[in-house]
Amino acid sequence: MTAETSSVTFSQLALAEPIQRALIEKAYTHPSPIQARAIPPLLEGRDMIGIAQTGTGKTAAFSLPMLHRLSLHPVARVPRRPRALVLTPTRELAVQIAENVALYGRNLPLRHALVFGGVGEQPQIRALAAGVDIVIATPGRLLDLMEQGCLFLDKIEIFVLDEADRMLDMGFAPAVKRVVAKLPARRQSLLFSATMPDSIRELANRLLTNPVRVEVAPVSSTVDKVEQRVCFVDKNLKHRLLVHTLEQNPDGLVLVFSRTKHGANRLAKNLSRDGIPSDAIHGNKSQSARQRALEDFRAGSVRVLVATDIAARGIDVKGVSLVVNYDLPNEPESYVHRIGRTARAGAEGLAIAFCDADERGFLRDIQRLIRQEIPVVTDHPFVGQKGAPAPGGSDDEPRGGRGFNSRSQGRSRQGGGGRGQQGGGAGGGGGRSRGRGGRSFSSGSGQGQTGHSTHSRPASSAGASSQHRTSHARPDSAPVKTAAGPAPGPNQNTRGFRWGFWRAKNETGN
Repeated sequence: MTAETSSVTFSQLALAEPIQRALIEKAYTHPSPIQARAIPPLLEGRDMIGIAQTGTGKTAAFSLPMLHRLSLHPVARVPRRPRALVLTPTRELAVQIAENVALYGRNLPLRHALVFGGVGEQPQIRALAAGVDIVIATPGRLLDLMEQGCLFLDKIEIFVLDEADRMLDMGFAPAVKRVVAKLPARRQSLLFSATMPDSIRELANRLLTNPVRVEVAPVSSTVDKVEQRVCFVDKNLKHRLLVHTLEQNPDGLVLVFSRTKHGANRLAKNLSRDGIPSDAIHGNKSQSARQRALEDFRAGSVRVLVATDIAARGIDVKGVSLVVNYDLPNEPESYVHRIGRTARAGAEGLAIAFCDADERGFLRDIQRLIRQEIPVVTDHPFVGQKGAPAPGGSDDEPRGGRGFNSRSQGRSRQGGGGRGQQGGGAGGGGGRSRGRGGRSFSSGSGQGQTGHSTHSRPASSAGASSQHRTSHARPDSAPVKTAAGPAPGPNQNTRGFRWGFWRAKNETGN
């Protein structure tokens, strides 16, 4: 539940007595605005489009009336044929929804099952065969079990599509359509999301019948209590700026977002090397490893959690005081959900974005979406500085791995026996070289240069941090200016699109 509440109390809502008792046991007295407005029409069986910014209590808004309606008309459980289905994009969000369903339905004779990838399917198959009332699932594993004849949707009475915009952004549109095709025509359908872009309105129109629309915040609005800042910094200095930022903000948990899985692993490893307890979470990790990382983060034994966009939505961790966009997302909506991981439950939070020259287009798209310019930090220690590339690769990728630089670069490559080849880029970009140890970038004049790549640690941030102790540590008087920075070059904002489907498939692990 959130601290942003309405004047209505839960006792005034027509929820079943066992549900009311569970709410009282948890000292929940007042619903959030989305809950107060959504629950009454849902209790009547209406279809709904629910739109509210992240952290406002959408899970309770659909789970409370779902539990009420299922308990109001109890029926004998049928093996492999649940009565309600909640479809969500990520494993973590599925686990969180299941925890809420268990909490609110603790006094009801209803069973639920979790269905998602990354873990063995046999326990899930056995649970479905025993008979459950509610299935909470991610699309990939759900379709797998349906194809095996372990799950049928012909008895579904309530269907919830949660985080609908993210579901389709991550490439799940075909899977969602296949699931919807198996649902009975007579059902209650709910579509909940933090944003409602035009791209999914067609699906909503096909999925819902005469829906009630409940919207408690402007589309794509950011959390009001999040203080936002952006730091322009050379990408090879981002790690040192991150360490400096953590030193300047010593309190609370920190969530850092990386664009790639390998980048998240490397960043967490380097932070731990610098004495900052850190872990990474992304789609390549097993479900047990992801849950363990989240539990350590919640407990505070790990202060910094480095994540890909798999953690941008639905992960409710109390005490996150700072969100760092180490890499800006190529989808502006993801920025809204990333920074929504702080300032939850009425608390205040700080969100700092690191923006290098290649990311100016992403920043412009973000500011257009949120309809505001993000204040620029002008006095951090690395303003205007250029950092030498790490010998084994760029600072946002693993040593010896692939790094991305400006599109105007010339390229050269040297194999193990000295074979080299040149690429375009006569316009004055840098050269890319690869030796036996991996790949690195050099700042040539447009023609490729060859060089050796050896592993070495990045320069320590201690010296750089001492240059300037009055940076973006949330001071009231920190000098900032509102400027989007220079306009991006042509085609700068297309990089993520080409990799979108591949990334979505791998990040979710479904």
